[in-house]
Amino acid sequence: MRFRYRFAYYLIGFTLGLFFVTAVFIGKDTRCNYFPNARVLNNLRTKPFEFSPKAIEQMKECQVDSTDIKNSLTYGDVDFDKSNIAVEKGGKKYIIEGRNGKQQTITLEVINYETRAVLTQVTKP
Repeated sequence: MRFRYRFAYYLIGFTLGLFFVTAVFIGKDTRCNYFPNARVLNNLRTKPFEFSPKAIEQMKECQVDSTDIKNSLTYGDVDFDKSNIAVEKGGKKYIIEGRNGKQQTITLEVINYETRAVLTQVTKP
């Protein structure tokens, strides 16, 4: 069989395979979070998010709003050297470094429980 015929058969099979894969995965909420940073941030974003009273006061002092928190949970970096520490009541503490709307660095301390995530501290170094 000549090369051009083999190549044509390959392209037909490849196109049908792409169509099948697209049909199977379209409409599903699939994410490719293979790296630890992406997994932690995705886990925190998908849970109900709460603010502690201390964090609300610190947000006012640091001029940080909920949009900045949301962006930090999307584009921030988890400091694993200081994170993944077990706290009482079955949660784990995570330190997330992000930026606010003015591109200033902010640091979030979030406790990740089984069913919810609680922001406990906001600092601007």
